[in-house]
Amino acid sequence: MKISDIKVYPVWVGHRNLCLVKVETDEGVYGWGESGLSSRELAVAGAVKHYRDFLIGRDARNIGALWQEMYRSQYFEGGRVLTAAISAIDIALWDIAGKALNVPTYQLLGGKQRNEIPLFVTSTKPMGQALMDDFRALREQGWEVIRATTGEHGSPTEPTTFDVRKSIAAAAGSLKEIRQELGEELVLGIDYHHRLSVAETASFCQKLGEGVLDFLEEPIRDQSVTAYQGLRKLTNVPFAIGEEFASKWDFLPYIENDLTNFSRIDVCNVGGLTEAMKVAAMAESHYIDIMPHDPLGPVCTAATIQMCAAVPNLAWCEIAPYDSNKSDHDKYFINRPQEVNRVYQVGDAPGLGIDVNEELIAEQSFKFWEAPRLYKPDGSYTNW
Repeated sequence: MKISDIKVYPVWVGHRNLCLVKVETDEGVYGWGESGLSSRELAVAGAVKHYRDFLIGRDARNIGALWQEMYRSQYFEGGRVLTAAISAIDIALWDIAGKALNVPTYQLLGGKQRNEIPLFVTSTKPMGQALMDDFRALREQGWEVIRATTGEHGSPTEPTTFDVRKSIAAAAGSLKEIRQELGEELVLGIDYHHRLSVAETASFCQKLGEGVLDFLEEPIRDQSVTAYQGLRKLTNVPFAIGEEFASKWDFLPYIENDLTNFSRIDVCNVGGLTEAMKVAAMAESHYIDIMPHDPLGPVCTAATIQMCAAVPNLAWCEIAPYDSNKSDHDKYFINRPQEVNRVYQVGDAPGLGIDVNEELIAEQSFKFWEAPRLYKPDGSYTNW
């Protein structure tokens, strides 16, 4: 089964750009993948075209060998742009493999370990009464794992001031009230979106006190292992880290040094299902559960479900909270995964179990979009 073509579609779909990749074969079996590098989709599309040049004519079944060649075929190997492109192609190849054998992809990853994928939901409301009201509503709907954000999301068109000290004071107060109001059974977390320093994170955790948070996600940037080692000594709050990691080598020091307690694998950035399964196994060896990152499109969700079905060490999977108006997805995607009663059901359709209306996708155009710009009170740029 030879690869006959690779098509890449960086297009605006409903509420954001998605970077979709279709791999076709000479036997008529095709697969879909998705890249996870938001707001830099054209760079990924360019990398996909480089890989296409030497993948045409290759055996689509040799997924592991093709992964190695894509990763190692340039002198400057790795990096988020390249691994995002590799991820999309790799996922499409696993989709092809499942379809060719008429089995779900998870059967090729070791088989199904669960019938449904437990999910966590996110409230994006600002700190204070709005957040409390939203948490109450989500709890009444039956959600058992709820994540807060900073509640300050900014705008891509207008600069927004983000005052860290005011944020951590407000967040600590709100989260303590939520814990007291909703009780100990609720799994409570917050994503700080790497906006803090080591000192600010320690201060935030001290203001919270013991037992409030079940996980703190991405409090600081991930490039410095030593920074996280220093932070680990200052707090015992469990960390959820990894959504920015682009390979098993990125995850390795965080797993080996017990710096992450939940591995935030993003199957569309880390190198596809081939690499994601290796990271999950590394995490399992340290009794670390995975908590996949999945705020993107339906193909990413479908691939994530295949991984979650096959691994033993799953905590919860993310359900995308942002830009929640996704009605357009039903036009563009066929049999897209949908949350029912706070879980994704593990289906039995061949491959990823999803298809794409390619004709409609091809009619869509790319729209330049930038992440919101946040600035400190002194006017200097800070992380979104």
